[in-house]
Amino acid sequence: MTTTSVTPTPAGAPSDPARPLLEISDLEITFSTSNGPVKGVRSASLEVYPGETVAIVGESGSGKSTTAMAIAHLLAKNGAITGGKILFEGRDITHVSEKEIRVLRGDQVGLVPQDPMSNLNPMWRVGSQIRETLVANGVAKGAEAKARTVELLQEAGLSDAERRALQYPHEFSGGMKQRALIAMGLAARPKLLVADEPTSALDVTVQQQILDHLDHLTGELGVAVLLITHDLGLAAERAQHLVVMYKGQVVESGPALELLQDPQHPYTKRLIGSAPSLASRRLVSATERAAVREQAQEHAQKHADDDSPATAPAVEEQGPEFGDRSPDADAVIEVQNLSKSFPIRGKVPWRSTPFLAVDDVSFAIPRGTTTAIVGESGSGKSTVAQMVLKLLEPTSGRVLIDGRDLHDVRGKELKALRRRVQPIFQNPYGTLDPMYSIFRTIEEPMRLHGIGDAASREAKVRDLLDKVALPAAMMRRFPNELSGGQRQRVAIARALALDPEVVICDEAVSALDVLVQAQVLELLNDLQGELGLSYLFITHDLAVVRQIADSTVVMEKGRIVEQGTTDEVFHSPQRDYTKRLLAAIPGGSIPLAGSETIDVEAPVRVADESGDEGGEGPDDIIDPFAQAGHV
Repeated sequence: MTTTSVTPTPAGAPSDPARPLLEISDLEITFSTSNGPVKGVRSASLEVYPGETVAIVGESGSGKSTTAMAIAHLLAKNGAITGGKILFEGRDITHVSEKEIRVLRGDQVGLVPQDPMSNLNPMWRVGSQIRETLVANGVAKGAEAKARTVELLQEAGLSDAERRALQYPHEFSGGMKQRALIAMGLAARPKLLVADEPTSALDVTVQQQILDHLDHLTGELGVAVLLITHDLGLAAERAQHLVVMYKGQVVESGPALELLQDPQHPYTKRLIGSAPSLASRRLVSATERAAVREQAQEHAQKHADDDSPATAPAVEEQGPEFGDRSPDADAVIEVQNLSKSFPIRGKVPWRSTPFLAVDDVSFAIPRGTTTAIVGESGSGKSTVAQMVLKLLEPTSGRVLIDGRDLHDVRGKELKALRRRVQPIFQNPYGTLDPMYSIFRTIEEPMRLHGIGDAASREAKVRDLLDKVALPAAMMRRFPNELSGGQRQRVAIARALALDPEVVICDEAVSALDVLVQAQVLELLNDLQGELGLSYLFITHDLAVVRQIADSTVVMEKGRIVEQGTTDEVFHSPQRDYTKRLLAAIPGGSIPLAGSETIDVEAPVRVADESGDEGGEGPDDIIDPFAQAGHV
């Protein structure tokens, strides 16, 4: 294979606005797998002009991230560009040497990767990692690099940036880590910023701040942005041009508003019809939601009555005191005056000061309902969830489940609690054991709790995979063979394996594309009515809250500033902070012609290269190149 010499334009030099900064034509990417070569991207073409924001949208596994990674030559080891061209400022960079592409990265092409949890070195302070980027790209060094690091963290929306630069990644929330990655991607002021889901872990107000900053760069410095996202509301507000991908192909592209208001392809119509941030609507009508809630509450109440002291199972299975009913019989969980303090490292490494992450928080979750906790990153909402799960001990206050204080729960009683209350965590990359197959991941909780035999557990795993829209053939795969959205669906299936009464969803759908997100929210809604589940939903996505939650708790800086029914909070917010959160929902004001009539459940058929149309069977839902280890 021949290589093409690349002599990049010096950083900061203006690009010709009349020609594309980036031009991809007929791109084909193939992955080598045990079943032979698999095409991950087929005949994809797009253009990005200087100062322009182009968004690639599509569901998980559609090939959008693969296309973006090909630009910086960051494909998985078994992936290769097997057709087409990638031109940067008119020069072919399709098959350049590794030495030449290293010159291009950072200096000309910046990257904000998707997963904030695994892209920061846990052994280095955050500031040191940003300074390394500045030094490596010749932007600054020494004291100048330290000062510039603080400026970049401030630009990315981190308060008290000087102190934050001294902290380690594990001391950052998911959103704070994402902001640090954005600071690194922008450190060298590249001409093109490839942003792969850059705001998926951010709350709406910080998301707005970050995207406003990106708009400033495109407007003032001529930086172009290739935005990879599953949030059509974000794409509608921020991108001038949209590219829609499905199963490795570009099925539609055009000016953003024109495409959103008059989509031509059935797949694009499904995406728009499923986007909560665009439609901002309930999963079901208010009457239907009330019926589901009533059914769930009746089921939950019957289950609670069956677990009364007279009929409670033996201590070995249920625990000695979990049959006791709560003083508030309608509440399955009560949080009373909960507080949590953490020691925070200051400028002097061996000294720390207390930081009050949660301050006097109280709320209750009625049986069979969904309570959402919303707030900016660092507001303390995930810390509350961890204390409800007894993963953290509160500094003061208490958590009651059916009237039982969790403070003294130990041993078999704690095991019984784990069965009744299950979590779905934020990070789909870090919550699955890479050494476990998908079958073992979902089956393990049932085996540990002695539920059923091998045959019944396998049947349950198959049923759970079907409920989260994954084919049974997925059972024998491993996490590295799945996309991020597919991993999160596996995590949801695992949480449901023990038939819990309460599910704590900590950003459970933030990593999912809009189609799968709509399916999962529908699933959670249906399961609530069918099984009487109660949900504590931790999220920064207020559009999702509007769909799924019955009551909403708004947190700011560790305290509850507003709470009430979801309709009350959204229609008549009392606090300015809540109003700012609601105003920052992306895409809420975008008019979409005919969006309410789109059938989001209708199957999509896309013509393949031979011109034939393929149906969307269970195996077709999964992009085949996921087998190649690409995420």
